[in-house]
Amino acid sequence: MSEGTVDFFNQMGGYGFIDTEDSDDDVFFHMEDVGGDDLEEGTEVEFTIEQAQKGPRAAQLTRV
Repeated sequence: MSEGTVDFFNQMGGYGFIDTEDSDDDVFFHMEDVGGDDLEEGTEVEFTIEQAQKGPRAAQLTRV
């Protein structure tokens, strides 16, 4: 599992990006990957990284 911090979250679109040392690029996530309440910028999270068509994407994302 990787750990990181929500760097950006677009509440209207339901997506955001996570800053982590485990990837050169920020990791994309969508609220369908999270479930529960919306995340806020600065929230610490734990997740696995999957390679998607547009780059790394978070899976199995949980709040720390």
